[in-house]
Amino acid sequence: MVGFVLLVSRREARKHGTSTGDEFVGICKSAVETASQKEERKQKVLALLEEKPELSNAEIRKALGVSSRTAVRYLDELETEGKVEQVGKIGHAVTYRLR
Repeated sequence: MVGFVLLVSRREARKHGTSTGDEFVGICKSAVETASQKEERKQKVLALLEEKPELSNAEIRKALGVSSRTAVRYLDELETEGKVEQVGKIGHAVTYRLR
């Protein structure tokens, strides 16, 4: 992964007339900020589920201001972490609750 980031850093440095190191730091900083935002949103999902026992994807999506796919990714991660469980198989009948 680091090799790929270095490759992208070099390409961006040539494009912008900056150093590879500056671009590498910028890419890393952006990745950390994105990961931090994701964790904050996952914590918000858990807080919402403490207030209301079951929530749908649509309710979570609206509360977070994210796309349906992004909400599903967060919920999948929380499910893998053992923090939430999916109730129902597919479609609009699916909800999520705390484990």
